[in-house]
Amino acid sequence: MKKTAIIPLRKDSKGILGKNKKKMLGRPLFSWVLTEAVFSHLDEVYVFTDDIEIIDYINKEYHWTTKVKALLRSAENATDTASTESAMVEFAAQINYDFDVLCLLQATSPLTTASDINAVLAKIENEKYDSALTVVNTHRFSWNADGTPQNYDVFNRPRRQDFEGLLIENGAVYATTKAAFVNSKNRVSAKIGLVQMPENTLVEIDSMTDWKIAEELLASRLKKSKKHQRIGYLVLDVDGVFTNGQVFFSAEGELAKAFDMRDGMGLEILRQHQVEVVVITSENSPLVAQRMKKLQIEHTFLGVKDKYAFLQHFTQTRNISFGALAYIGDDVNDWANICAVGWSFTPANATEIIKQHADCVLTKPSAEGAIREACEWIMKYNERY
Repeated sequence: MKKTAIIPLRKDSKGILGKNKKKMLGRPLFSWVLTEAVFSHLDEVYVFTDDIEIIDYINKEYHWTTKVKALLRSAENATDTASTESAMVEFAAQINYDFDVLCLLQATSPLTTASDINAVLAKIENEKYDSALTVVNTHRFSWNADGTPQNYDVFNRPRRQDFEGLLIENGAVYATTKAAFVNSKNRVSAKIGLVQMPENTLVEIDSMTDWKIAEELLASRLKKSKKHQRIGYLVLDVDGVFTNGQVFFSAEGELAKAFDMRDGMGLEILRQHQVEVVVITSENSPLVAQRMKKLQIEHTFLGVKDKYAFLQHFTQTRNISFGALAYIGDDVNDWANICAVGWSFTPANATEIIKQHADCVLTKPSAEGAIREACEWIMKYNERY
């Protein structure tokens, strides 16, 4: 059974300008649900958008998986008045209805997990529903406009623990069989199954207040998932970690970056203690490539913008958990990894937002011994294992 997902994105957004590309925890909003989809039971995931910049980003950043594709969405189906269903119909026609199950994922639901997606797919595959969607069970009392209660008796107000609550769509995940979709042209139809998600996933991102709430919920979830174990890998950013963030340019381009020799020695000693070193940087710098070759760091990945998705890929291919990772970063593009890994560090001169979320703020600034300090901390920490 071929399971195909569509993530419809529009270039324009009225509530929050450029919402889909705006960075949440240092990553474009749409990348949160996209990454979860990659590591779910879906067979392929299409980002369907009228934004060429997003299509270019997808083609560049997700080269490590064959599951992700990008398709151009027509202007007519990307207006404020165009329905999601019209985009789904256009998409299905573009791929010649080459699917058995069509899954609709919403970028504005960044709290969606691979498990949520799998649970919706299982309703169709295993329980033989024609379609399914995610809901939350809210224990709120609802009212009609005429002042009459909808879901409880005002003279017999139930306690929360005795109240069944109300099931509400959270707009995160929908799935339908091909037959049901062809017949109804709707995201759900015929026999419909429900999958419950946590109540906090009901948040809708229509304002900057909503955005901040969702961002805090994401950061909190990543931190609560942390597991402490022996550190087997130290993952590092480059600019602002190996270097002080300064770059010297000439008319010919990048001329020089300053590295601390003590950091290089610290990494060499760390490797002797069976901790592998990984470098992931958003810059595609020949200078960095040369320095990492000199340091004999085999796992060097340049030009990676979505570090969180790539690190998930890295850990899966090596069958290790995020708990086995330590991470050193200094700016917002490291934010998600800082929250997610077993132990996170940041130099003394890092940005304030990263200092607020890192497990350990180092006493040394970048390019002045920060990496060496982290290496010594890790070696002492690993002694207990």
